[in-house]
Amino acid sequence: MRSPHVYDKAKYHYETVETYELSEEHASNFTVFFLRWLIERDLINAFFVENSEAHLARFRAGDIGIHKIYDLWDRCLLDDMLSDEGNEFAMHYFGFEKGAYLQDYVDLLQGSLPTEFHIDYNEENYQRMKQVIDRNYEKWKSSKKQ
Repeated sequence: MRSPHVYDKAKYHYETVETYELSEEHASNFTVFFLRWLIERDLINAFFVENSEAHLARFRAGDIGIHKIYDLWDRCLLDDMLSDEGNEFAMHYFGFEKGAYLQDYVDLLQGSLPTEFHIDYNEENYQRMKQVIDRNYEKWKSSKKQ
């Protein structure tokens, strides 16, 4: 049995956000933008959707935020949480080693903030980031067809 691929865990960033005297939520911000996009695109594994159905319904209704969903999933983003297509795209775009997500995130949202950890998760920032992820996703899908 293979070990799951870990895309990110908030705990990897706790020490850093503590150093900057930011809330623990900031350790999750980098990933929750992408997680929300995955949920909205239905790129989550059916097992996780089924086991989180009530919470996802509350999230979609606006009763709980994306951080609550990430909390329910132990503040981890693993490959077994994603659909096959979700994983393929995440490996291509979100992966720390060769993906462009982190650079896009920083370029678009950091501005004059001291670090990427200072970026707030809010609706305005999400909508801006969503456009960038959508463009990269469409470009990726197009390249797969060739």
